[in-house]
Amino acid sequence: MWRPVVLAFMFVLFMGCSPQDNDISEAVAETAPETSAGKASSAGITRYQEQPETIVIAADPWCPHNCEAGSDHEGYMVDLARDILNEAGYTVEYINLSWARALQMTREGQLDAVVGAFVTDAPDFVFPEIPQGYSSIALFTHPDNTWHFSGTESLNDQQLLVINGYSYTEELDRYIERHLADQEKVWVISGPSPLNRAISLLEQDRTDIFAEDEYVMAWWAKSAGKTANRPREAGLISKTEAFVAFSPAREDAQELAQLLSEGTRQRIDDGRAQQILDKYGLTLWTEMP
Repeated sequence: MWRPVVLAFMFVLFMGCSPQDNDISEAVAETAPETSAGKASSAGITRYQEQPETIVIAADPWCPHNCEAGSDHEGYMVDLARDILNEAGYTVEYINLSWARALQMTREGQLDAVVGAFVTDAPDFVFPEIPQGYSSIALFTHPDNTWHFSGTESLNDQQLLVINGYSYTEELDRYIERHLADQEKVWVISGPSPLNRAISLLEQDRTDIFAEDEYVMAWWAKSAGKTANRPREAGLISKTEAFVAFSPAREDAQELAQLLSEGTRQRIDDGRAQQILDKYGLTLWTEMP
């Protein structure tokens, strides 16, 4: 999964609750707004015509693109998607899950969308034409490490730490796939909030290199008050578009993707997108199509 700066969103319909479904319902309930009946809505609610349809979007925290659900700063992509969809009459709920699980459940139709996705994360999903954000993926090392990235061949004597289910770049993804069985070369971690663990492993010198978005690492450093001894950037790999991507199981996925594209473009043109980004100290990218 990756991203730099612009915007996003999602939805879930549970026809029944398996043990896995219950986990998601609980996650939604923790962050869901109160309904007129006084109960938090969830992915398993019964929908009535007089109530707005609820769209649930999910991802692991990847701030500032998408952050902790229920916080004051849920991420500029979440804020943008919610603004667009609310205006169209939908209710948006955002929940945190591990990235791999969010992809799986969205693919199965148990969730409506993921936020912060690259096309390479889930090429079978339905993507808007206009991205809701951008990402700059770089490699980071311990501050005392002097290694520099000069192509995947330079990774041969290093251990690369990555997050389960994430796509980075086509080149790096191919390298990871080739060495997935060799933890000395590629170490995969997972969980609903893997960033802090990855940085801790890097700081403890338990791994050599961590692949992550530049904006995410800058946000982490600011939040943690890390003005010194922070992970060192050892080379930019690539920049890519990031999206709110819809479940291929939704019959109206194309319609929702088009709605999000049109809403994103409109907010870029009228300045509302930049107002959302201002909350995160970010500037709208000029290379928007």
